[in-house]
Amino acid sequence: MPKGTGKVVAQNKKANHDYFIDETIEAGIVLQGTEIKSVRNGKVQLKDAFVRIRNNEAWISNMHISPYEQGNRFNHEPLRSRKLLLHKKQISELIGLSKQDGYSIIPIKMYMKDGFAKVLIGMGKGKKNYDKRDDLKKKEAKRDIERAFKSRNQD
Repeated sequence: MPKGTGKVVAQNKKANHDYFIDETIEAGIVLQGTEIKSVRNGKVQLKDAFVRIRNNEAWISNMHISPYEQGNRFNHEPLRSRKLLLHKKQISELIGLSKQDGYSIIPIKMYMKDGFAKVLIGMGKGKKNYDKRDDLKKKEAKRDIERAFKSRNQD
């Protein structure tokens, strides 16, 4: 099964808008009791999340998983840092890329694969404002072309 396939629970739409994504890696994630139930319900937000390397371990910060409604006092803290499960080789690759100027490690999407929660993280270089404008122009032009073809085929 290729990377990033499965039931998508959450997607970081701003990742492709704000970064040039060079490489992606699939990572498992360590969750506490009721967190997996909230993830399965789709109560996850990756908008401001980022990945940080500490003590040769990858940690995802600022990822919001809402508390489970039927949970009791054992509910989790929504914005806590969570450990990502990666091989040492993958972590050393992430360390090497993140030390380059302008590179960041961002979560792109979270999905369920074979009953496990997985996070697709990407190494990306930040876009400048003019890059973002160029992307929007290309997207709009592509949309106009598709619209023209559609109206032409209907005639």
